[in-house]
Amino acid sequence: MPPKKEVVEEKLGPWALGRFSSRLKVGIVGMPNVGKSTLYNTLTKCSIPAENFPFCTIEPNETRVHVPDERFDWLCDKYKPKSEVQPWLEIVDIAGLVKGAAQGAGLGNAFLSHIRAIDGIIHVLRAFDDADIIHVEDRVDPIGDIEIITNELRAKDLEAVARRKADLDKEKARMNSNPASKKEFEAEQAFLAKLKDFLEAGKEVRNGMDIWSVKEIEYLNEYQLLTAKPCMFLVNLSEDDFKRKKNKWLAKIHAWVQEHGGSPIIPYSGAFEQRLLDLGNAEEAEKCQKEEGMTTQLPKIIRTAFTMVHLIYFFTAGPDEVRARVCRRGSKAPQAAGTIHTDIERGFICAEVMAYDDLKELGTESEVKAKGKYRQEGKTYVVVDGDVIYFKFNVTAKGK
Repeated sequence: MPPKKEVVEEKLGPWALGRFSSRLKVGIVGMPNVGKSTLYNTLTKCSIPAENFPFCTIEPNETRVHVPDERFDWLCDKYKPKSEVQPWLEIVDIAGLVKGAAQGAGLGNAFLSHIRAIDGIIHVLRAFDDADIIHVEDRVDPIGDIEIITNELRAKDLEAVARRKADLDKEKARMNSNPASKKEFEAEQAFLAKLKDFLEAGKEVRNGMDIWSVKEIEYLNEYQLLTAKPCMFLVNLSEDDFKRKKNKWLAKIHAWVQEHGGSPIIPYSGAFEQRLLDLGNAEEAEKCQKEEGMTTQLPKIIRTAFTMVHLIYFFTAGPDEVRARVCRRGSKAPQAAGTIHTDIERGFICAEVMAYDDLKELGTESEVKAKGKYRQEGKTYVVVDGDVIYFKFNVTAKGK
């Protein structure tokens, strides 16, 4: 008898963590008075409180922002549709965390529950000095701030692990009543011990993808832990530092982030973004950027936040409508079709696909077809960001 082939388990990427949905939210998180609400105001042009007072944001403010994309603009110019529907992202402004939040300090537990409800975290770090804007810790130290926040999130995750273990222990007798449930019970208990050790070592769940098995990722997606959420870091600089692209904290922040998973870092100036917003119109804002030699970072922040939570979009395009349809990275064609209508997913036949780059290069759909780059894909096709898709489907009367 030939030896059995060794089964090598698939290793999943970071996209496998979290809710597999196209309706994901990102939250703006940080210590009090680091510039969170000012950033939110400039991102959304909403007039929410942003006074110089800790905890001025108590209930999270939430809005949708458009994701800028030159591909969408080009498709609209080409088809001149009756309707244009841009891609968008939901952003939540969450009030400031403080040391001891996991034990209820400040408005801690409520804020941590708000973070639990989002899918990705935008950490705002203060790297500017201003005696008129108080800091809750009475100092400017972005490394200290992010250590406080990650420690609080990790502490809350350890609480969740302990709570899950306690619930599982109560089910021990029932779970040991048959071999299948006993095996499941023992597997989850072993994983909870592994996860507890990982968190107590000062690590974040999202940075353990090389050691989590497919089954363990299923557990993690049930637990929805705070340190499993993807994150990015925005470094709020003074206008002068942003203009000269120098600040004493930038290298230290970069080193810390690299040691903790290597998430995206974007330096920006909240004061400059607010000044552009106060000008009131796009022409004046454009003129100001040229005169000052600085560029708004808001489009980059929005695009990075969108990709951070593993979202992509495909296009449906024609003279009636050009629409960017959001789906989760890794979505197969029927799942993507379901973002249009569940009937299309249920009655999926095939997806007729052309890459945006091919359409732009060749100019027309007929030319894409003539070059053999217009293709039909089946149920196993994984949708690629920027695909232009037409779905064929059939829903019978019986199916309804």
